[in-house]
Amino acid sequence: MGECYMPLFSFEAMDKQGRMLKHEVEASTREEAIAKIRSMGYVPTRVSQKAQAQASESAAPVYSFEEAPEEKPSLLRRGRVSMGQIASFTVQFATLLEAGLPMVRSLRILQQQLPAGPLREQIRTVADDVEGGSSLSEALARHPKTFDKLFVAMVRAGEAGGVLDVIMRRLGEFLEKSVRLKRRIIGALIYPAIIIGVAVLVVAVVMGVIIPKFKALFEQWNVPLPYITQLLIGVSTFFVNYWYIPIGLIVALIALWKLTGLTGGGSAFFDAMKMRLPLVGDIYRKAILARFARTLGTLIASGVPLLQALSIVKEASGNVVVEKAIEGVTGSIKEGESVA
Repeated sequence: MGECYMPLFSFEAMDKQGRMLKHEVEASTREEAIAKIRSMGYVPTRVSQKAQAQASESAAPVYSFEEAPEEKPSLLRRGRVSMGQIASFTVQFATLLEAGLPMVRSLRILQQQLPAGPLREQIRTVADDVEGGSSLSEALARHPKTFDKLFVAMVRAGEAGGVLDVIMRRLGEFLEKSVRLKRRIIGALIYPAIIIGVAVLVVAVVMGVIIPKFKALFEQWNVPLPYITQLLIGVSTFFVNYWYIPIGLIVALIALWKLTGLTGGGSAFFDAMKMRLPLVGDIYRKAILARFARTLGTLIASGVPLLQALSIVKEASGNVVVEKAIEGVTGSIKEGESVA
C-alpha cells in the first residue's frame, strides 16, 4: 500500500531582519501551516497549497529557504496601481501589524519588498510622512488615486479605536473579495460579449459577402424580386459602398456618450441605460448592489458612523442613479427615519 502524504504548502514569509523568504512546509491545513511558520519565528505574508508531495522528493529538506527575488513590473503596470496590488499590500501590512512590528518598520519592510513602481514610491512617501509626525490616514489621504476615501476612512476608524491591525485585516479581506467579484463579473460578461461579437461578424459576412453574390445571381436571372429581398440587397449595397458611415456613427455615438457623461444629466441618463441593457444590465445592477452592501457593511463594522459611511459609499458607487438613491436615504435618516 502507498504511503499517505500531508499537503504541501508554499509560502512567502519575513524574518526578523525584514527579508522576504520563500519555502515549503507540510501541514494538514492552511491554518496549521501558518502556525508552523510563526513557530519558526517568521511572519507569513502569502500561503498557498501545492500539489501533494511525492515520496521521491522527500529526501530534500522540508524547510528549504531562499531569498525571494525582486519582481520587475510589467510595462502595462508601471503607471498604475491595481486593486489586486493594493489588496496584497493591505493583507501583508495587516500581518506585520498583527505580529507586533511597529507601523513605520512594517511600511519600510513592505516598501523594500514591493516591485519598482508607483505603489512602492507611494509607500515610501507614506512611511516618510508617518515618521515625520503624520497619522497613517493623513499620509494615505495624500494619494487619493491609490487609497480612496473608503480606505482612508477605515484606517482613520482603526486609529481612533486602537485596532488598526484588525481594521487592516478586515480591509484586506474586503479588497480581496472585491478583486474576486470583479473577476467573476468580467467572466460573466465574456459570454455575452462573444455572442454579440459573433452576431456582428455573421451580419458583416452576410451583408458584405453572401448577399452581393446572390445579387449578381439575381441580376443574371433578370427576375422580379420580393420587397424583403430588394431591401436586404439595398442595405448590403449601402454597407459595401459606404462602410465608413456606420463606423463614423459608432465613433460619434461613443464620443457623445463620453461628452454627455461629463454633465450631471447625461451621466444619470447613461447610468440608468446601463442598468437596463439586455444581457449585461442585470449583471451590472447586481454588481453595484453587491458593492454597496459589502462596502457599507465593512464601514459600519469598522466603526465608521452611518451617515459618514453612506457618504463614502455614495462617492464609491460610480453610478449617478445610485448616488441619488443614497442621497435620498441619507436625507430620510437625518429626518429621523430608520434605515429600513
